Amino acid sequence: MFAQRSLWSKPAALKSSYEAVIIGGGAHGLAAAYFLARDHGMNDIVVIEKKYIGFGGSGRNTAIVRANQRTQENLPLYKEALALWPVLTRELDFNLMFYNCGNLNLAHSDAELKAFRLNVSSAQFMGIESQMVDPKQCKELIPALDISDRPRYPIFGGMYHPPGGIVRHDALIWGLAKGADSLGVHIHQDTAVSGIYVKGGRVESVKTNKGTIATGRVLNAAGAYSAAISYHLLGIRLPISVLTIQAMVTEPLKPLLHHVVSSGAYHCYANQSLKGEIVTGAHMDPWPNYTTQNSAYYIKHQAESLTELMPCLKGAKFMRAWAGLADMTPDMAPIIDGNDPIDGYYLNCGWGYFGFKSAAITGRYMAEFMASGRCPEILKPFTSKRFVEHRLMGETAAPVIYSPNN
Repeated sequence: MFAQRSLWSKPAALKSSYEAVIIGGGAHGLAAAYFLARDHGMNDIVVIEKKYIGFGGSGRNTAIVRANQRTQENLPLYKEALALWPVLTRELDFNLMFYNCGNLNLAHSDAELKAFRLNVSSAQFMGIESQMVDPKQCKELIPALDISDRPRYPIFGGMYHPPGGIVRHDALIWGLAKGADSLGVHIHQDTAVSGIYVKGGRVESVKTNKGTIATGRVLNAAGAYSAAISYHLLGIRLPISVLTIQAMVTEPLKPLLHHVVSSGAYHCYANQSLKGEIVTGAHMDPWPNYTTQNSAYYIKHQAESLTELMPCLKGAKFMRAWAGLADMTPDMAPIIDGNDPIDGYYLNCGWGYFGFKSAAITGRYMAEFMASGRCPEILKPFTSKRFVEHRLMGETAAPVIYSPNN
């Protein structure tokens, strides 16, 4: 018989001290740990996760990746993120199932078309492949689309982003965990943080349910729980609202959706998995909450939206449904801070539903930030100080530009 071996080892016990403690075993936390060890020789690191790795947003999403955001601050980061997926697949020696099938955003009004033109122009200026398409071209990309005037919100055209696509979310978690573990990083699941202690304005230790860890660096990458950790343990308030996003998959169908498709008017986005399932996500629940339960309302909403856009899906059965938490900032851009107001305390949160797309590249830059103490230029625009200085980013209109229901 062959002995079964997990992808990463299980440390015998939590050490009493580490060079760095990373709170949150999702894609952002594991990526930071991996790149700290790989690029900066810091392998005396522990990743602590209250549940299990990938429990939060990293394991509860629809796996879409793209670089067709709106602002000059976001575009370079997401451009690098897309380019990193095949590189990371080779480095980790783990199939992340990256498939750059292309991303089609549908427009349902002249106003939305004008907004898309701004997105496309910004992307092209940054060297990102993106183009406007008319209804006929939308139909050529996705033959199942109904481009007649029958739908409640007819298709006026769209924005096509060929480099976009999907990455298998659980594969990313497993691959990063495997890579970090191979470099000496410790991963402790079922480990909850209950205190972050500061002395002389600098992080001194982290208290967990398995013991206290002496450390000079802490990264809070706990996703939807990051704001609560900052406030309750350190008294740092963050402008973050936690909202539920629901998703579901149909029974396996023959290949018919060869690109990611999304619609702001219908609050609906979808892609087809390798197994043939139509993976679809809805808009956020309209009130702050921490539930990961599904509702009949959104199941009904997804069925109606999908069949409005692609009538051939009528009669397809939903097989599974889930929900995840999105840590939303007022301008739909993340909060990345470090050493202010506490030396050695780093924040990487507030990603909303963009976090999975940027996890690997942001982890690489966060590793540089933590190792050197100096914030990389590409991350500087995301400081929380922008809210105090009234410098909110204009990303809000990117995912949902026009909603007739609002």
